[in-house]
Amino acid sequence: MAEFAGKRIVVTGGAGGIGVETVRTLLAHGAHVILVDKDADRLSRARVDLGTARIGTLQSTLDTPQACAEALDSAGAKVAALIHLAGLFERDPFEATDHGVWDRAIAANLTNAYDLAVAFASRYDNRDGPARIVLTSSVAYRRGSAGYPPYAAAKAGLVGLTRSLARRLAPDVLVNAVAPGLIDTRMAAETIAERGEGYKNEIPLKRYGQPAEVASVIRFLCSKDSSYVNGQTITVDGGITNA
Repeated sequence: MAEFAGKRIVVTGGAGGIGVETVRTLLAHGAHVILVDKDADRLSRARVDLGTARIGTLQSTLDTPQACAEALDSAGAKVAALIHLAGLFERDPFEATDHGVWDRAIAANLTNAYDLAVAFASRYDNRDGPARIVLTSSVAYRRGSAGYPPYAAAKAGLVGLTRSLARRLAPDVLVNAVAPGLIDTRMAAETIAERGEGYKNEIPLKRYGQPAEVASVIRFLCSKDSSYVNGQTITVDGGITNA
């Protein structure tokens, strides 16, 4: 039997590069997946790409606790796993007169993660072992990012949130995070264009990551193979952080 057969999994940011590959691997293992994304056109394209079997979609900005609860309720039943990939990567002008980037970064990367976790705490399915939450940090929380301080701060906050939730929700829910490096997606296109070969050469593997390489780690964290993994942030960056 497919590992996730009969299980409902909600993926926020599900129409993004990593999101689509995450949904693809979950579907391949039998899950019923609900893609949540703010972009209706990209949701439609993702559905065409992935097919319609065992897929639901919801357009949402996840900007209120109610919206986060509705995202989970859209699964139509209790949820075995929540994968929170939705986020905002926006350059910061670092000016006293412009606080908007900070406010948006914290709201769209961190506050909604908290609101989703609160909603999930009364909506999870752990009949076949612990339910799962997987949050998405970034190597920016460790390396810093000169042009994106609010983003780096929000992603660092997600690591602290992961650790706290892992204690609060155990043993019924396992909570972990992934911290991707520079992954070849639309969101990273501008950064890749700016940094070019110089940044690539800093990576021990001498290439940028692919969305499927992050998706495979997320699938592991939702699987029975990760039954004793809790409160961890797994870095997926080709070795640039620690090598």
